Amino acid sequence: MNITFIGGGNMADALVGGLLRKGFPAAGLRAVEINADARAKLAQKYGIDCMERAPAARADEIIVFAVKPQQMREAASVAGLAVNANLVISIAAGITLASLSRWLGGHRRLVRAMPNTPALIGEGVTGLHAMDKVTGEDRQRSEAILGAVSSSVWIENEALMDAVTAVSGSGPAYVFYFIEAMEEAAKQLGLTGPTARKLAIETFTGAARLASDSTDPVGMLRARVTSKGGTTEAALASMETDQVGQAIVRAIHKANQRGRELGEQLDKG
Repeated sequence: MNITFIGGGNMADALVGGLLRKGFPAAGLRAVEINADARAKLAQKYGIDCMERAPAARADEIIVFAVKPQQMREAASVAGLAVNANLVISIAAGITLASLSRWLGGHRRLVRAMPNTPALIGEGVTGLHAMDKVTGEDRQRSEAILGAVSSSVWIENEALMDAVTAVSGSGPAYVFYFIEAMEEAAKQLGLTGPTARKLAIETFTGAARLASDSTDPVGMLRARVTSKGGTTEAALASMETDQVGQAIVRAIHKANQRGRELGEQLDKG
């Protein structure tokens, strides 16, 4: 299996690094990046071939588009000649496979991926959707590539990729927002900045790991921490009064709606 990345930004960097750490040979990886500095940085960091223009596809090539959504149409038109019948994976948020297929001259061996930023440290999660010409082996290879930096779930209805974006793509920002609020409260209560940061972040990561390792519903884990008449009950009652839970649900619906709108704008043409 050979892989060519179209785009050499942060996500391509993370995927290349993750693949190499898992033992994938550097000779099988290459990247196309128009920015000379970024191209040189990627080549020096990982020892892979980096070039300005998309070359002809090698045998058993997988092409991964790792460019910004606004650049996708141009990148597809430039790289189209190198695609041939190869498997193509797109990690450009909001770009539908129908549009990408059109820009690639009707190519349908396409997978759409929505990773999130924790993939940069190998802790991401990715939603995947496949077009009709994608084989079972193609799915396995797509999982293997994204699996270098994340776990993955297959989404059979592409329209629900906007929901994936709203929940997990944008989700890290929601987590950071909550951590910021916890830090601020800790400092208002008299704790120092470093202590507030440590308590907030490690409480969040520890609770997330506990939820991940448990087979119990998250609501049950929450109930176990909530003693009747205790401090946690008082805090959660305040959140309920302020409708924090409902506000989070509404916010994710807003993100989903905006994702749909942006996708429609990007798909034009």
